[in-house]
Amino acid sequence: MSLPQPVPPSWKDLGKSSNDLLSKDFPISGTVLEVKTSTPSNVTFKVNGTRDNKSKHILGDLEAKYTDKAHGLVFTQAWTTKNVLKTQVELENQIAKGLKLDLSTALTPDTGSKTAIFTTTYKQPGLHSRAFLDVFKVRGLLALLAPPSPRTPSSAGTASCSVQRRRTTSRRARSPSTRLRSASAPEYAVTLHGLGNLSTFAASYYHRVNPDVEAGAKAVYDTKATTQGVSLEVGAKAYLDSAAFVKAKINNSGILALGYTQSLRPGVRASFGLALDTQRLNEVSPEGPAHKVGASFTFEG
Repeated sequence: MSLPQPVPPSWKDLGKSSNDLLSKDFPISGTVLEVKTSTPSNVTFKVNGTRDNKSKHILGDLEAKYTDKAHGLVFTQAWTTKNVLKTQVELENQIAKGLKLDLSTALTPDTGSKTAIFTTTYKQPGLHSRAFLDVFKVRGLLALLAPPSPRTPSSAGTASCSVQRRRTTSRRARSPSTRLRSASAPEYAVTLHGLGNLSTFAASYYHRVNPDVEAGAKAVYDTKATTQGVSLEVGAKAYLDSAAFVKAKINNSGILALGYTQSLRPGVRASFGLALDTQRLNEVSPEGPAHKVGASFTFEG
């Protein structure tokens, strides 16, 4: 008797562990403040503000989200400091099991600019499909995230099949413009990508060394890039205790990034980041910003 086939992950989730390790919790571009509160009536309010170190500008947004789990409905409304009104309506598992409908709109009253993207996602054992339609441009794209077949049409966009399971998994996926191979186990994940008609190649790995230490790396080779060679980045994360961890990463350009995150109390978290150009440490007066520093504060209640 065969086991039920799991739902394949979405394309963006492939290599997610490595990407999160190398990109998150490094607040080096400025200062970020996020305040989030929830009400007993399933309404969540969030205020987010960011001060960019380079431009010195402060950008932010105010967001309200209503969730009705009984009917699979999520309604989100946001207003940004650039005077952009954003609305998102999500409906899941109501019309059919595994089907999710999503309508995301944005309106800029100052210029009259507007966008509306309608997305459908359908998940079943062995199948993960996604289709979206730009309402104002009337252009759709279908991406099938399931085991491909020779009859897969060229309009299907990208395809992938990689399933996270308790045993080691190794799958391959192909489309006219993309190749992918992924292997995973509970303690590691390896992903290979061939993108843009095989003009860009990427390889990444993530390894949970032990419960307190994680490591990962990513290499990218772009045949169309002006600079030759492979871009390489490697990083690690170590938990100091149950409330704090440190992260570090360095790339082949000599940029070293350090991050420290501390939970001060339930719902309150602070992160600090530092980026150093190790090739310019001895310069007395370097041209341009050689090093960066930033912080992030999150309050949730």
